[in-house]
Amino acid sequence: MALTGVLRPGHAQLRVLDLEEGVRHYRDVLGLVETGRDASGRVYFKAWDERDHNSLILRQADQAGVDFVGFKVANKATLDQLEADLKAYGLSTERIPAGDLMETGERVRFKIPTGHLIELYAEKKMVGNGLPSVNPAPWGKDSEVGIAPLRFDHCLLYGPNVNQTLDLFTKVLGFTLTEYVTLPDGETKGALWLTCGIKAHDIAFVEHPEPGKLHHLSFLLESWEKVLRAGDIMSMNKVPIDIGPTRHGVTRGTTIYAWDPSGNRFETFCGGTQPYPDWDPIHWTWEGLGEGGGLDYPQRKLHETFLTVVT
Repeated sequence: MALTGVLRPGHAQLRVLDLEEGVRHYRDVLGLVETGRDASGRVYFKAWDERDHNSLILRQADQAGVDFVGFKVANKATLDQLEADLKAYGLSTERIPAGDLMETGERVRFKIPTGHLIELYAEKKMVGNGLPSVNPAPWGKDSEVGIAPLRFDHCLLYGPNVNQTLDLFTKVLGFTLTEYVTLPDGETKGALWLTCGIKAHDIAFVEHPEPGKLHHLSFLLESWEKVLRAGDIMSMNKVPIDIGPTRHGVTRGTTIYAWDPSGNRFETFCGGTQPYPDWDPIHWTWEGLGEGGGLDYPQRKLHETFLTVVT
């Protein structure tokens, strides 16, 4: 399919309680590449196979969590049109000047019904992945550092009003609903998986009474074997694991969930469905999420921490 409009997840700014401890975790254990530090003290990273300058930004704060999530759009005209569409929908937007984030162009920021800040941008400096553009090798020196994910893949956010958020993402931003979970009443959607391409998901939401909460940021690996290797590296570095290694029923992805030193959950993820926009979304019942293996297919159970621990 032709990629137009919103292209993909671009970046997330994460709050950590100890900046250098966070840097060591995301650089040395997860294996992201540090690409810069700015005057305000923020530290920038990219996964080794990403071309853009940054996809994860860390800043020190008194409370863990996520400040905002950004999506890259096709071009400046698309950015302008989407801002107009957001305003017509009834949302207020804020223009953030180029350079506020390192090597990143102007951004359009808005608050969604779950209480999260989402932003769109069209320009970010491309620094490449360390391989030549002609006859490249399949991997380079940075792909062997730590867990070494290929890219920042998606995020799961917790907050209220997920059905209003579904309306916004599908009607204004052009996302497709790929899978959803209904609450025990059998009708109300309580969890959503949305894509702007043909991935299993680029962003997901779960109904939660507190606004603006982070469940996890997810980083893509290329095989189940690499997920198992990630588990070894986490154990070697005494990283506390929440769930896994296992497979989801929802999305079919293989996964490990773990916590960074500040208590932010992160995921190492592989696989997943590749739904086209004309496919009907998959419906999971509340019972199916647990006993049906939607969350953890091998064990067919819900994990209390997965449902309750957010930052």
